[in-house]
Order: sequence, then structure tokens, then C-alpha cells
Amino acid sequence: MGQSAEFGKFLKVMRARLSPEDAGTLGSTGSRRVPGLRREEVARLSGVSTDYYTRLEQGRNIHPSKAVLDSVARALRLDAGERAHMMDLLAHCANSAAGPGPVQKVRPAVRQLLDAVGDVPAMVLGRRTDVLAANRMANLLFTDFTSLPAAERNLTRWLILDASAETLFRDWKTVAAEAVGALRMDVGRHPNDPQTNQLVGELAVHSEQFRQWWAGHRVASRSAGTVRLHHAVVGDLELNFETLSLPDDADQHLRVYSAKAGSPSSDALTLLSSFGESDTVTEVPEPARRDDS
Repeated sequence: MGQSAEFGKFLKVMRARLSPEDAGTLGSTGSRRVPGLRREEVARLSGVSTDYYTRLEQGRNIHPSKAVLDSVARALRLDAGERAHMMDLLAHCANSAAGPGPVQKVRPAVRQLLDAVGDVPAMVLGRRTDVLAANRMANLLFTDFTSLPAAERNLTRWLILDASAETLFRDWKTVAAEAVGALRMDVGRHPNDPQTNQLVGELAVHSEQFRQWWAGHRVASRSAGTVRLHHAVVGDLELNFETLSLPDDADQHLRVYSAKAGSPSSDALTLLSSFGESDTVTEVPEPARRDDS
């Protein structure tokens, strides 16, 4: 298990966000020229030497034990998602060669499952939050991902760059920031992916908010929750969502949105389902491989 520069950057950001009060180091003395904890404070809380912790942040090729990593995670007050991301960075980033990953394909049984959920929005998300398949209701509620150019069939890209997404989501900043956090976690699991790097670069060029969120190394792994929407046709909705990992492919997730039975949001979904002509699932075509040479 090697070390990586990204691992070190993550530790620095996590250290900078943690105040001495939060960490219980109020006894520390001296002026603070930068926000957050000092390296020696994190080292003391982690039970390691300052030199050892410094080498972690500098991306040296050392091999910390699980016990040390657990101690560092506790010292930095990492939540479960952040700890998982830290471990991914350490495990995958050090010696990963750049190159495109395998083509993402949706199994026929999963497409049948999308058909089966009927009049509720559902989609399959893959690597980089790519939208691999969506049913008719998802296309009606969000956008018709099928009609988008191949490079634009991505949930995070749509949320950040499409003005209609900001209008649709009443809590757009929260939803968009969580999507960026999910993209950040994907980078930890699959570093040096050319398509991911291209996506991050495009978003960074066109969105100041994305640049801020990305620089903050925020990660997000929320698999369930509620979204509040204002749809141009059916008005306000409040929907619950569940995101399920699919068997045989840990990088594919089924996300289903639903409304409480008998609620105004349920009525709005019923009204929305009356639009369109097809009741079938639309599988998003696979994008052509980019020439990364």
C-alpha cells in the first residue's frame, strides 16, 4: 500500500478545517499563521511523531499501518465517508497508471428493473456519476439525458453547468455540492482516469463554485435523503431518494425517487407521468472512447 500526493493534500485540507477547540487542544500556545491545527498537534493526537506525520502530508512513500490510519482519522474527526476516501487514496493513487477504464454497460436485468419501477423516476449512475440509463419519468423530471451529447451525459456536469438544474432544485447548492463530493470519492477509487480528469477540468473552468467545492476535498456518500424541486410543468415536489449498489458492479448504483402516497408530490408525479409517449426505459448510449494520446 503506497503513498500519494493526493493523500497528503487531503490530510492538509482536513487538518486546516479543524479548529483547536474542536480537537481539544486549547492548551497549545503561540500565534497561528494558518487556520486549523498544526502538524505537531495532529501528530500528538494520533500518537505518532511529528516527523512521521509530516512525511504523510508530504506524500512520502511510506506504509502506515491500519492502527496509525485509524488514529489519524480520529484525530482529524473524519466521518465514515471521509475515512473511506482517505483509505482509497492511499490504496489506489500511488502507482495507478493513467488510462481509460472498461466501458460501462448496464445489464439487461437492471434495465428490466427500471421498467418495473413504473411511474417513479429512476436512473443508473456509473463511474464519474455518468448517467448510464434512465426511465421515462427521470427524463421528464430532470432532463432527457439520452438526447445530450455523449460527453454531457453526467449528473454532476448537468447539475453544475445547466441553468435548468439550478432552477429545478430548490436546494441546489446542497444537491450540487453532494454530487461534487460523490465525484471526489470516485476519483479516490479510480485515480488518473482521463475522462474524469477532463470532466473535472471542464467544471473547474466554467464554475467558480465547483472550484471551491473541489479545493475543499469534500466527499459525499449519502445513499438516501429528500430533495425539494420546482418543476416547470407540475410545480413543487418533495421526493425521497434511495441509492442502491448493484451486484456484480460496485461502480453502478440504482437511484429511485418516490413520493409519499396520497401527498401533493405523489399527485404531481402522476400528472408528470401523463406526459410523453413511451413507457420504456431509455438506455443512454455508451460514449465513444476519447483519444487520450
